[in-house]
Amino acid sequence: MPITPRQSDILERARTEGRVMVEDLASRFGVTVQTIRRDLTEMCEGRLLERIHGGAVLPSGITNIGYEDRRRLNADAKEAMARAAAAEIPHGASLFLNIGTTTEAVARALQGHSGLMVVTNNMNAAQILAANPSCEVVLTGGALRRADGGLVGDLAVQTILQFKVDIAVIGASALDGAGDLLDFDIQEVRVAHAILQQARQSILVADQGKLARAAPVRITSLGALDMWVTDAAPAADLAALCHEAGTAIRVAPRGQ
Repeated sequence: MPITPRQSDILERARTEGRVMVEDLASRFGVTVQTIRRDLTEMCEGRLLERIHGGAVLPSGITNIGYEDRRRLNADAKEAMARAAAAEIPHGASLFLNIGTTTEAVARALQGHSGLMVVTNNMNAAQILAANPSCEVVLTGGALRRADGGLVGDLAVQTILQFKVDIAVIGASALDGAGDLLDFDIQEVRVAHAILQQARQSILVADQGKLARAAPVRITSLGALDMWVTDAAPAADLAALCHEAGTAIRVAPRGQ
């Protein structure tokens, strides 16, 4: 679609920041909020952006593949990584699990743990953990993402901020060569930020296939985490980054 110079600037800001908000844009460009709303409506109709409450985000490619397809993708590696991550979690621990098929696998691997308290915005993980009578499960609440059973938005973030847990176990949609964890949804990234902020220790579960993917929104850096559980030895530059930052790497080859 043809776009105006202002809309071009709006799109560039969305690419840089992950989302744009109506009132901020109105102030930035010195126009009314009604003018910005019209801009965003036109851009969303042209599929350049997607509306959220109070603004817009980049359409997710900017889109993730379907959840069932992701479940099947590298399934053996996910199960191996899940077992390795579960081995790092002691009985009686409190933890966060975020949305994702790999963290769902971690939930299955925790079935034999006792005395856990798990706070999660992942409805699939919550249902899995409900089968463990020794596990207390807290769902965050929030807006339901029907595509993957995730709970996002302010209510999810505010619930997470009420807790301070021992361990956060998170997944990511993509991982780039600079060591940045990436995702498709700015709302899920806000939840991930809250999870990492409120945990004493953080573990990433992500296979090497994530390096072949791209996503538009940054979560954090590998160097900000305590451990990366993966399915194969990483490239030398990422291994060096982790070594310098003190991020431990646990390799869980398939079949283990």
